[in-house]
Amino acid sequence: MQGYLSLWDEYGGQMMSAFWGNLQLTFWAAIGSLVLGTLLALMRISPVPSFRAFGTSYVNIFRNTPLTIIMAFGVLVLFGVFRVQFSSDFNLNFFQIAILGLTIYHSAFVCEAIRSGVNTVPLGQAEAARAIGLSFLPAARLVILPQAFRGAIAPLGNVLIALIKNTTVAVAGSVAEISGLMKTMLEFRADVGILIFLTIAVFFVIVVIPVGLLTTYLSKKLAVAR
Repeated sequence: MQGYLSLWDEYGGQMMSAFWGNLQLTFWAAIGSLVLGTLLALMRISPVPSFRAFGTSYVNIFRNTPLTIIMAFGVLVLFGVFRVQFSSDFNLNFFQIAILGLTIYHSAFVCEAIRSGVNTVPLGQAEAARAIGLSFLPAARLVILPQAFRGAIAPLGNVLIALIKNTTVAVAGSVAEISGLMKTMLEFRADVGILIFLTIAVFFVIVVIPVGLLTTYLSKKLAVAR
């Protein structure tokens, strides 16, 4: 126990700061994934064949590409080869590249979650929207998507939980986050290695379990009555 307490004395502040980095990655990537995923879902249900083809291709490509590959591409190719910089600050630039990689990857899953919600909307709703003169985008915005989001709360919650855990992949992009710090802690404090693993796991459990409970509650509370 004394060794574990000394671990907190030595790394406590760094652990909280590193995990805060994971939460920031989650927040910004979640917003980006929701926006891009919604656009992709609209493309997938669009009456325009080229839009449907693009949305389908995007989902099939990025859903089946390992996140580590996407993250490494951002660092080694976008920055390393093409010198793409989003910020003059070195650390902030890699942080933003990590957000971009997480967004590109998880938006494919958000798209499919929303499309699953669209499939729960009765066909008669879309037909009624067309009958009163609404074109595709107004019908999607006013009729289809509001119901689709209510039907997609549970799968969207699962994507968010996956995103929270996948932020640890940002270590491949030299971003200061909890898994990178864990590696350092294990190198210098191998005597409490199991406790280090358990501590980091508890950090994620504290965040993930409430998200799971909340999405389960909302999916039941906001379910569309049939």
